[in-house]
Amino acid sequence: METIDVGILSIIPPIIAIALALISKEVISSLLIGILSGSLIYSLATGGGIIEMGTIAFGTMAETVGSPGKFNIILFLALLGALVYVVTQAGGSRAYGKWACTKLKSKRSAQLATSALGAIIFIDDYFNCLTVGTVMKPVTDKYQVSRAKLAYIIDSTAAPVCILAPISSWAAAVGSTLYATGAFPNELGAFVATIPYNLYAILCILMVVIISATDVDFGPMAKYEQIAKETGDLGVVDHESAENMDINDKGTVWDLVIPIGSLIVFSVLAMLHNGGFWAGEGLTLAEAFGNCDASAALVMGGFGALIVTFMLFVPRKLISFKEFMGSIAEGIKTMVPAFIILTLAWTIGTMCQDLLGTGFYIGELVKSSNIPVGLIPAMVFLVSAMLSFSIGTAWGTFGIFIPIVVFICQYAAPELMIVTLSATLAGSVFGDHCSPISDTTILSSTGAGCDHIRHVSTQMIYSLLVAGCSFVGYIVAGFSNGNLFLTLGTAIGLLVIFMIILHRISKDKQEKIRILENKLAKATI
Repeated sequence: METIDVGILSIIPPIIAIALALISKEVISSLLIGILSGSLIYSLATGGGIIEMGTIAFGTMAETVGSPGKFNIILFLALLGALVYVVTQAGGSRAYGKWACTKLKSKRSAQLATSALGAIIFIDDYFNCLTVGTVMKPVTDKYQVSRAKLAYIIDSTAAPVCILAPISSWAAAVGSTLYATGAFPNELGAFVATIPYNLYAILCILMVVIISATDVDFGPMAKYEQIAKETGDLGVVDHESAENMDINDKGTVWDLVIPIGSLIVFSVLAMLHNGGFWAGEGLTLAEAFGNCDASAALVMGGFGALIVTFMLFVPRKLISFKEFMGSIAEGIKTMVPAFIILTLAWTIGTMCQDLLGTGFYIGELVKSSNIPVGLIPAMVFLVSAMLSFSIGTAWGTFGIFIPIVVFICQYAAPELMIVTLSATLAGSVFGDHCSPISDTTILSSTGAGCDHIRHVSTQMIYSLLVAGCSFVGYIVAGFSNGNLFLTLGTAIGLLVIFMIILHRISKDKQEKIRILENKLAKATI
């Protein structure tokens, strides 16, 4: 099937999916309706009629999930689900939780440790989302950190960290796209040049550190944190499966550290291997990471970790052979909701990009608009943020936008090339960070054991605040010819000021509600 031009109709499917998800609080049916609306538009525009709608929808789904990269992610999730379940049943997670609680003495230290672990695992955002949640849930649960807060910390140290790390799957994708435009001499240098001006990613990381260290919460997050503190209800959605497990009480900390450590080591080695580091071509470490197939490497890492876990647990009789194999099946079952949501999210993204030309339509609007040169970075940030939020993928967004931005800047504002490209990446990360149909948003809620829509709704106001401050920062950058000190100073200053104001507003609101509840309670006595 070929891409067709349906104009403004191309943005209808993502709008429907996102609106229904936020209204109904149910993401699977919302995504499915969005997909069907897109296939209906395509079918009617190509003369196929309503009968072809289902064929197009499920044909696109089969092609999307059948692609090697997407299917490898499904395999990795299955292997990771199995690994997590086996480690938990053998008592490794429980032992680590008990040990970590002796080292981390407060909620603040637990949140900061989670943030630090998220920053350390910068190789790939999928790996980050699921590994951090697996390791830190026992610790954050002890100190009554709501699962919504945990999901936010995980999500904010996934894509935002990966887009700033020169050695990551993201650096490879961005660098190759920038190099392909012909405007830069090498991939790594082009990527590194964009890092200082990637305001959204920088402010996201700064904000999560401030919130972890100070609990300056506001919006819906403050509500769920208050509930967790007062009632102990953390908003756990994976609680039932954990309760039904027969967990071995003889597990040790090493029974978690060794499997997770082997997952990291094998994944990194697999990335270097398929990236050609040992192929005799003289590639550097950074070039090998840039050339690797991250999703395939993660599958090999997950498989290798599962073998190590088998050799670690079964001979010691922490778990029998039959229980080990049964745990693999049970662990895969825990990932089924993520499989479904990811499949639907990928499908609607493919529908928008490859069939309806959503990115091309929005890109042409930007290219044809006659905006002042100084506003170009801010406008590019805004449009790429809207597009990435709509289609749920950063990679698809910057893949569409980078060539357009290079063309615009070469013609209108060569001095703003780096700043505008950074704005493109920053806007792309926004959607990947907080869109309900983004794969990393889905994986963050899965890794944290949090309801997906609750994660989206609690994180949204934080993401929008960071996006707003970034937008102002890019206006300053545009009119100051990319003055880095002034740009970062303005954006960071605004972020801190608004965080304090919104926190105070949230506290005052909670206090008023508490006073009203006390009055009502006295009135009923």
